[in-house]
Amino acid sequence: MAGSSDQSQSDKSTDEAGKAAGSPDPEPSGIARLVPIIGWLPHYNRRWLRPDLIAGVTVAALVVPKSLGYAGIVGVPVQNGLYAAAAGAILYALFGTSRQIATGPSSALATVAAGALITAGLTSGDKAVALVAAITLVTGLLYMLLALFKLGWISDFLSKAVITGFLFGAAIQVVISELPKLTGTEAEGSNSWSLLIDWVEGLDGTDGTTLVIGVLSLALIFGLRYAAPKVPGALVLVVVGILAGWALDLGAEGVALVGDVPRGLPSVAFPDLDFVWDNISVIVSASIGLLLIGFSQTAGDARSFASKHRYRIDINQESFAEGAANVGSGLVGGIPVSTSLSASSLNDTSGARTPVASLTTGAVIVLTLLVLAPLFSNLPFPVLAAIIIEAVVGGMMDVPAMRRLFRVSRVDFWIAMAALVGVLTAGVLPGVMIGIGLSIIWLIYVATTPAMPVLGRKPDTQVFRSLDSYTDGEIQPGVLIVRFEGGLFFASSEAFEDGLRELFQEADPRPHTTVIDFEAVSFIDSQGSAQLGSILDLAQSHDVEVRLARVEPHVLDLLRRDSVIDQLGEDSVYGNVHEAATAGDSDAT
Repeated sequence: MAGSSDQSQSDKSTDEAGKAAGSPDPEPSGIARLVPIIGWLPHYNRRWLRPDLIAGVTVAALVVPKSLGYAGIVGVPVQNGLYAAAAGAILYALFGTSRQIATGPSSALATVAAGALITAGLTSGDKAVALVAAITLVTGLLYMLLALFKLGWISDFLSKAVITGFLFGAAIQVVISELPKLTGTEAEGSNSWSLLIDWVEGLDGTDGTTLVIGVLSLALIFGLRYAAPKVPGALVLVVVGILAGWALDLGAEGVALVGDVPRGLPSVAFPDLDFVWDNISVIVSASIGLLLIGFSQTAGDARSFASKHRYRIDINQESFAEGAANVGSGLVGGIPVSTSLSASSLNDTSGARTPVASLTTGAVIVLTLLVLAPLFSNLPFPVLAAIIIEAVVGGMMDVPAMRRLFRVSRVDFWIAMAALVGVLTAGVLPGVMIGIGLSIIWLIYVATTPAMPVLGRKPDTQVFRSLDSYTDGEIQPGVLIVRFEGGLFFASSEAFEDGLRELFQEADPRPHTTVIDFEAVSFIDSQGSAQLGSILDLAQSHDVEVRLARVEPHVLDLLRRDSVIDQLGEDSVYGNVHEAATAGDSDAT
């Protein structure tokens, strides 16, 4: 009875959690479908308020200092990073369907935005802020179009290998660009290589005080990361840096400080259309890169938390929510935002149950802007540089992933390395385009070079396997058995015919029968069907009988409509490979 009671209590708790977390209806309708908070907020369970508030404040302690650093990566005033963090957290809470996701600026998105400024020849000033805001706004609109037309599959054009290499290269570029802030020197260069060389050549002008502060800052933040990972290292470093800047009057000692950070909230402003048009190529290319990188993070993280806590999410609505967050950030002069895995994980482990946690994070950031913003004026630049370096090293340099690629797939590893080198050589924004190009080229290569293993029978069975993998396979004299692994369409049909022609010529003795296993052919188009007809003509010219095995019904229907089956003969289509290989063999078992 006790066990039954415990189970009942557990079920009740789970049910209450579901109601509190914002999914009272599996399929919300009307305005609640577009603005989910309208559906779940009336059912909010007050018992979840305390953990939501704690989680929200905890995440804010991480997000505030990180956002200052991300604004530093982009090259805009630090308060613009806070504008983005506030807009992202609040708007995502209104439109998102995940309960644990935390949305805000990220190191990856910041590097793309920074690359766009470099491409446009803008490194600071009002025009730089305006360009980043326009890019952020356009990115948000693209997110919304993605949701409207359900085009999430577009993100698949940027492979995981490319993303891994791109992020690693972008992180290295950011670290190199932050080195002058640690030494109090200047450095210029057309790419990361030349920038690094120029920095090394200028080390004789290093400011001793700046260097000491930079080294101590790096030691503190990385030390906390590894010795006390639960301690918000960035927040600790910001507090220590501000106190040191004020108490030691570091500005008078020659250490560069962040400077004036105004108190208050931003105003809403639409970008100047003439300015947007003058920079349209940079804006569009950067927005596409931000969309692909951001959406892959959003979809993966949202699914992960939903699976962990057993609730539903709507990926299209997630895309819309991220779009709204970026549009809001762009309108207040912020930088691009997306799902932050580190902040979302902290949100989850801190006890977040609903998007109220995200609303709390946004509220704390707003209070920071209203009350604490001027304090950041005393933050030394080497401290900010240390925060940026720790953020990109920990969030973008995925050494285990690179090792895995090298171990599992050398092709993927070298694609990742090409993306990495492309970023360091050509820059972040061209690096995104290089990455997309590499992904598409690899996709085309895979589609146009399908595998065609020759099969042999496993001894004493009716199972046929690839002879490349199982060398003990039995070969029936005069019978060539081939499996075509891929869709048979315009991009692969020529490879199909070329492969069979080569197998006919290499076979010894020449086969009198060829069995083609079609189990892996899930798609065929008119060109693929026509090519199969040509293959039948080719086989006939070589006095080879062709038999098909395990043909999918919809593929078979198309072949019938194109009269290929008439040419082949209905009796030459078999349900399995064994039947096709042994048809007419009186000794078959």
